[in-house]
Amino acid sequence: MHIGVFILLLLSGERNFGVRLNKPYVTRVPMDIPVFTGTHADLLIIVFHKIIVSAHQRLQPLYDCLLTIIVNISPYLKTLSMVSSNKLIHLLEAFSSPWFLFAAPENHHLVFFLLEAFNNLIQYQFDGNASLVYSIIRKRQVFFALSNLATDTQTISKLSTKSSTVTSFTKSSPDKSDNKQTLFQNNIKSNTQEGLTLSKEHLTPAGMNNAMTTTLAETPSIHKMTERTLAASPNLDDRQRVRLDGDNETSPNTTQPSSPTSQHGGTISSANHFSDSGIWSPTSQWVQSWKAKLPLQTIMRLLQVLVPQVEKICMDRGLTDESEIIKFLQHGTLVGLLPVPHPILIRKYQPNSGTVMWFRTYMWGVIYLRNVDPPIWYDTDVKLFEIQRV
Repeated sequence: MHIGVFILLLLSGERNFGVRLNKPYVTRVPMDIPVFTGTHADLLIIVFHKIIVSAHQRLQPLYDCLLTIIVNISPYLKTLSMVSSNKLIHLLEAFSSPWFLFAAPENHHLVFFLLEAFNNLIQYQFDGNASLVYSIIRKRQVFFALSNLATDTQTISKLSTKSSTVTSFTKSSPDKSDNKQTLFQNNIKSNTQEGLTLSKEHLTPAGMNNAMTTTLAETPSIHKMTERTLAASPNLDDRQRVRLDGDNETSPNTTQPSSPTSQHGGTISSANHFSDSGIWSPTSQWVQSWKAKLPLQTIMRLLQVLVPQVEKICMDRGLTDESEIIKFLQHGTLVGLLPVPHPILIRKYQPNSGTVMWFRTYMWGVIYLRNVDPPIWYDTDVKLFEIQRV
């Protein structure tokens, strides 16, 4: 799974890969995913959603990679299906919940990734993505809640304590599939009735390390695996290549670290919020440092313009069928109403010591595991790596 995701990450840095994902998906491979009619891009998003909601311990370090791939391809996706649109909204709904955001110092990065993907789709592929626009309107409270996220110390402390209480309660009844995990549900249900189950331990820095003790190597950070570069507009429209005033990018060759927040400025170091006992806790200053940089302007403007129009058309025509509303949205336009399109930033894979070490360890691990019967390594001086017993 890791190798497959790394290959997709490498491919997603190329424009042609994103464009070709618009090809209709007609080959049906048996998979435990919802039935849909759409493109290979829909397939990719639905499968990624399935991987994330499975909450498998060894796959959680890949969340950043999965969402980075979605961000990279998002400017080129012409028509997302209703199913994949709902999956993207569901991920934002789960990852933007306060208990998740306040559980670890890096969790808000996932929200930045998803918002960037939505912005790319709206700014560059609005005309063909009425289903996504409808899903955003339908779930607008998710965006409003994120915009109104509490930053005061008392509320943050209350929400953090609530998360800890839920976790402590569930420790007395561990999951049957793995009694070393502490699982709890965030009680968020999408319209597909799927909840996202996550382990509290996996949301903390220590948990991220513990989750990898049974694997051959720790997954490299996405921020070290990629560099960000400017890409040309997918629609080749000069008007859409105008950069935001004050944007830090000065040249198409400019590269930056791939952290989502670095696009909007630096964040306060999470190291400042660890107690003497090594336990991390969110602070008002920390939440304010990244909340102010959430790229919500485009979506909020979309909602400001379209929600009243949709409400009026529903009242005037008595519409209750979502297909009729989507048909109305297909004939709408936001030209001249949205903020100046942001530059497209593609995070391209860059070889580095972390990934080199990962691949080397993985390769030798495979060699070792495939040569234990017969046990050719026994009574030899060959030392490939240390085996950690857990």
